[in-house]
Amino acid sequence: MPALSGLCRRAFLSGSAMGLGAIALRHLLARDATPSPSRGPHFVPRAKRVVWLMQNGGPSHVDLFDHKPRLSRDAGQDLPESVRRGQRLTTMTAGQQRFPLLPAHRPFARFGDCGHELSTLLPQLGGVADRLLIVRSMHTEAINHAPAVTLLLSGAQQPGRPSFGAWVSYGLGSSNEDLPAFVVLTSRDRENSCGQLLYDHYWGSGFLPSQLQGTKLHGQGDPVPYLSDPPGVDRATRAASLRDLAALNGLRHAVVGDPEIDARTAQYELAFRMQASVPEALALDQEPEHVRRMYGDDVTRRGSFAQNCLIARRLLERGVRFVQLMHAGWDQHQNIPTQLAIQCRDTDQPSAALVRDLAQRGLLDDTLVIWGGEFGRTPFCQGDPKAKTYGRDHHGNAFSILLAGGGVKAGSSFGASDELGYDVVDRYGAPIRPTKFAPHADAVHVHDLQATVLHLLGFDHEKLTHRFQGRDFRLTDVHGRVVHELIA
Repeated sequence: MPALSGLCRRAFLSGSAMGLGAIALRHLLARDATPSPSRGPHFVPRAKRVVWLMQNGGPSHVDLFDHKPRLSRDAGQDLPESVRRGQRLTTMTAGQQRFPLLPAHRPFARFGDCGHELSTLLPQLGGVADRLLIVRSMHTEAINHAPAVTLLLSGAQQPGRPSFGAWVSYGLGSSNEDLPAFVVLTSRDRENSCGQLLYDHYWGSGFLPSQLQGTKLHGQGDPVPYLSDPPGVDRATRAASLRDLAALNGLRHAVVGDPEIDARTAQYELAFRMQASVPEALALDQEPEHVRRMYGDDVTRRGSFAQNCLIARRLLERGVRFVQLMHAGWDQHQNIPTQLAIQCRDTDQPSAALVRDLAQRGLLDDTLVIWGGEFGRTPFCQGDPKAKTYGRDHHGNAFSILLAGGGVKAGSSFGASDELGYDVVDRYGAPIRPTKFAPHADAVHVHDLQATVLHLLGFDHEKLTHRFQGRDFRLTDVHGRVVHELIA
């Protein structure tokens, strides 16, 4: 013991780890020397980039995308037990004595040459109906927001897995060395009508290298914190300090072999380049007035969904691979008579404008646009429909998403739900209740959507893998199939 008395704790732990550290380093070097099957597309892609307009909270499919006349005809009647079939409900409605059917909040209309039926709350998306693919047979087993969003964006309900954008960055890399491959923008309804949080793991890198995590651009203050040089530090001084820091990191990497050291060095260097590239990408005053007007009046408000849509287009055309917009506020348990129209007003025009803008610039054909939430809403009412405060509960058995561009079948739809929008039905109209363990050809599970998006990007979802803790992980876990019927 006396011989160790002068040894500090940090030195002791560092030195004692070197035996195992050397073994681990040899393993890492051997693994990295083997060509990875998961880098670069596996086949010719239909899409080169993705913009995911994530509508957090669960937009009501039966109010917006999935017209159910029976809800109007049988309004106020209880949901038949033959339909519910003992389905688990959330604690917010499980204790209700009745489950009265609630009609759509506004009428539906047909839009475009394709005749898509959409709510009249979405006239601008109706204006691009011929570019939209509506998937009406989505389903998920997650029943609450955070697990459902995490499942949709990372393939598991528990946090810790790499997010969708991180997997895409891992596979495709960046096409612009001055901008991140994966960028995130967040917004919420101005009324702050729900308490949803947008967790960082929704765009995290999990066990993939940390430089693959999404770079969040803030809607208030500096878009990227600490991106500006402090007073008295010029570009030459910053560049010199980064060179010295990289040299020190290189020395440390030679000792411990931690790949995160190289990842951090790469992030420092990217941040240096972003000091010039980010202000230019966010200079919306460079946009012609008619383009800004196309996104609506809210485009001038910092942090709005409209402004984020225009920023997304600028990032996509500058080579960003994956842009993830997170817009919260669709969790309408008690305020659907008022908040649904507000949400549609704030998101309809910018969403349609982004599709039009990409199309007129020749980018839509190889850009996949995804619009939707983590689940849908119940066809029955939460609360008393005679009161002013009522809405719809979470519902994962059947819901809808929109896709555009990137090789999908424009002006078409896939799948259907039953007469009440409660369960997915097969092509013959028979109700089914598929799961990821018991898939069905006429239904699209969350993992099926992930597999199909990766396919459009040129990847076999079973081969885009990363070894972690002794096994190969992938975005789709051990499930998922490519839904070829969605592909043009």
